[in-house]
Amino acid sequence: MSDKYRSRQEKRKAQESSNSKNNAKTSDKTKKSKRSKFKSILLIGFITGMLLIIGGGITAAVMISNAPALDPDELVFSQAAEIYDQNGEQVTQLQSGENRDLIDINDLSEDAKSAFIAVEDVRFYDHFGIDIQRVFGALFANFTEGFGAEGASTITQQVVKNAFLSSDKTITRKVQEQYLAIRLEQQYSKDQILEMYLNLIYFSQGAYGIGEASSVYFNHDDISELTIQDAALLAAIPRRPAHYDPIKNPEAAKDRRNTIISLMEDHDFISSENAQQAKNVNINEQIDHNPTEEGLVYDSFMSHVQNELEDVDGISSSDLYSAGLKINTTLDTEVQEYAEQVILTDEYINNYPNNEEFQVGFSLIDTETGAIKAMVGNRQSQDIAQGFNYATNQEAQPGSTIKPILDYGPAIENNQWSTYHQIVDEPHRYREGGQQIENYSGTFRGPVSMREALVDSINVPAVKALQETGYEQAGEFARGLGLPMETVNPGAALGGISPGFSSLEMAGAYAAFGNNGTYSEPYAVRSVEFQDGREINLEHESNQAMNDYTAYMITDMLKDVVDEGTGEAANIPNLPLAGKTGTTNFTEEEHQDYGIPDGGDPDVWFSGYTPQYTAAVWTGFSGDRGDNYLSGSESNIAKEIFRLIMSNASEGENTPDFTKPDSVEEIDIERSTGQRASTFTPSSEIITELFVEGTGPEDVSDEFATPSQINGLNAAYDEEADEIQLNWNYDEDELEGRTFDIEHRVEGDEYQSLTSQNDTEYRFSEPEKGTTHGFRITVVNQEGPDQSSDSAEVEINVPENDDQDQDEDEDEDESENEEDEENEPDNQNPGDGFLDGDNNNEDNEEENTDENNESTGNDDDENNGSQNNNGNNDNNDTNENDDDNDDVEANANDQTNDSTEDDD
Repeated sequence: MSDKYRSRQEKRKAQESSNSKNNAKTSDKTKKSKRSKFKSILLIGFITGMLLIIGGGITAAVMISNAPALDPDELVFSQAAEIYDQNGEQVTQLQSGENRDLIDINDLSEDAKSAFIAVEDVRFYDHFGIDIQRVFGALFANFTEGFGAEGASTITQQVVKNAFLSSDKTITRKVQEQYLAIRLEQQYSKDQILEMYLNLIYFSQGAYGIGEASSVYFNHDDISELTIQDAALLAAIPRRPAHYDPIKNPEAAKDRRNTIISLMEDHDFISSENAQQAKNVNINEQIDHNPTEEGLVYDSFMSHVQNELEDVDGISSSDLYSAGLKINTTLDTEVQEYAEQVILTDEYINNYPNNEEFQVGFSLIDTETGAIKAMVGNRQSQDIAQGFNYATNQEAQPGSTIKPILDYGPAIENNQWSTYHQIVDEPHRYREGGQQIENYSGTFRGPVSMREALVDSINVPAVKALQETGYEQAGEFARGLGLPMETVNPGAALGGISPGFSSLEMAGAYAAFGNNGTYSEPYAVRSVEFQDGREINLEHESNQAMNDYTAYMITDMLKDVVDEGTGEAANIPNLPLAGKTGTTNFTEEEHQDYGIPDGGDPDVWFSGYTPQYTAAVWTGFSGDRGDNYLSGSESNIAKEIFRLIMSNASEGENTPDFTKPDSVEEIDIERSTGQRASTFTPSSEIITELFVEGTGPEDVSDEFATPSQINGLNAAYDEEADEIQLNWNYDEDELEGRTFDIEHRVEGDEYQSLTSQNDTEYRFSEPEKGTTHGFRITVVNQEGPDQSSDSAEVEINVPENDDQDQDEDEDEDESENEEDEENEPDNQNPGDGFLDGDNNNEDNEEENTDENNESTGNDDDENNGSQNNNGNNDNNDTNENDDDNDDVEANANDQTNDSTEDDD
């Protein structure tokens, strides 16, 4: 034990005390180190912040230094966009600054001030040009959703932006805008700034400023009389002038008007009672349209240009009317002017309905690119600006023009149907227990090919095609062609779609068929140039919507529609053209309630295309559905408009035919059997149909195969046996189910049937001497349809007898001739006393004909539109009408072959 410690316990306590002191010293050193690091971080952060502030200040100073000066003249007057056509030639300005009636803010009603402040800048009278609360809200939105997601512009900022700056969503432009807004607030009062704003903004219909807008929409110049509903309606327009124009889109304008009235109520500018009264005002009764004196050239097209530009990122509505933009478009002015002459005057079409509510929506686009070349959206006078655009805004049911898009296109795309694919036209319902589908003719034609069904626009096969392909697949196909269809039901197969489509949408969809299956979204604006040299080149959507075989096969069938089907009135000689008619129908109740005659229709369409241009035409009415209808020759107006304008657009153009892709093969088909043409009899009806490569009929079963011809036919006369001996060769593998029909004739006479047998030998006894005998042998398939091969023929001369036998032979010949003459009428010349025999022959012929048609699944309905086939070889003319109310004259011959006697 050490002397220093009295016990072990004392030593342990001493050691613990020493360790505690050492730990305390270490802890103090650690705390001092942490405090030193924290101070360093704070210092670095402070220095960094100062540098950022200084750098930001310098950057902001540089941005501000490049800001334009506040020119008082620019605060009122500005330059509207210039519009150029496809060749770079200036066409017009959207509107000039002449349509401006400057107002004094002191003359403006308080309701008008409140409406604009409520919707644009509710704290206008409280901020200094920048609304800090809105800035932080916008910063949060930009941080969470990306820069430019939300703006915080005050009325003051909008004034300086519209007058001096572009609409770029950049930091530089925003800093300059805020700086100029503060300066503007320092130089002008709030009321002066609000006055500038209301005199500067564009209100559609060619009206700049609230004064001119008040005159255009309400036909009065006293702005002090603007009511709550009037003020709210005007405040609704500037955000998107083309969209919220109450003349063009009254429903959209009404909805936004009522939203602004609610905002006025929420911010205590008006009472709840006054707000409700204002909302209850009918917008059509509210408006008293007083168009500007100078109309807008090419009104419908320019209206669509404005709509497109308002959706372009980086361009605001105000830019169109104040920033001096140069707009390069796709317009073909020559075609546009001709289209307006055809539709807006009676110079080319003289049977337009004498009805102010009759309207037209016409769109012409480039088949390949989707570039809009011409557009006419109404029938109103050319000197009225900004009328309702039925070419882009109308949502009309498409009738049978939907059949290639929703019924047969998807069937080819998904099922690889050929154009000869057979569909039975028979009584059918949309769904079990549902409504029965009617064809316009009121009859059913039995089995028809897809081509026949589309050319004659038969309803039942169209519905069946949609149902077999599937609603979802058909809807996906239509959406790929730019048609906004969320769901598809059975009635959609015949055009029962609500809401419907515009002529521009239908033109875009049809163009894909003429463009090898590629859909190009229709567009009117190619590029936008700013005054500072910047340019926006607009890219437009293009996608492969279907296989090229689907596009070509639909096109080939639609060519027949205009050549010989329901669209014949739209045909243009020597121009490769495909198209389809479409008509909507009134209900039975509407026919009864409104006294609408049979053949009266609410809407009539025609959509068609060449390899170069595609056009869609809608004709109908703007008024109530039951009060207006098209009938008689008026039902052809849509086709006539299409024919005239498409002819004009294609004149002088070298338009090649549609090119068949390698994925499609043409196959010659026998109509009655659906088999290849290589083994047809000469009397067969041969048609050419299209098949997806590799899906055509290659191998034919024995049951339905056309038999091959015999070979090695030989004839020899055996004088001793006094008989002509025939023999021939035939493949033993094909003998089963085959018979040989043998016919005979003496030189100069017609063939007469001798027998039908299975052997490959035949003996003809006691032939007439001193003449030439002919024999014809045909192979017939007895198991399947009545099919026969090409016939083989042979001739042989039988010499006279020896001189010693001549007298006896002459007596025998005379006796035989007398017997032949006695029996001759049974076979050739019917007369009195042989009527029963004639009837029997006719009955047999009719029975054979019916059996032939029944076994092949095709009857006279294919050509004559009738369900009954009497088996007579008559020419039957039937006027076949489809649901389009289009008269189709189908003249066809019933070519039933009961024997081969007609071959010669």
